Amino acid sequence: MFRTLLFTLLIIAICVALLAIKVIIKKNGRFPNTHVGGSKAMRKRGIKCVQSQDRDARKANPMAVEEIKK
Repeated sequence: MFRTLLFTLLIIAICVALLAIKVIIKKNGRFPNTHVGGSKAMRKRGIKCVQSQDRDARKANPMAVEEIKK
């Protein structure tokens, strides 16, 4: 049981190191932005991520007309 746990932790540590190698070696290295909003082609087409669309939809519209409540 202990061997399996140790082996699993070793594999996870190696995977994390390999994923972070670009960030560690490169000066001012950063993980790539994989969100839809980070893609130039998507922004050019006007496609946004869901979080941005939700934030825009929740903003109050200054041109909205007040409804009369009865």
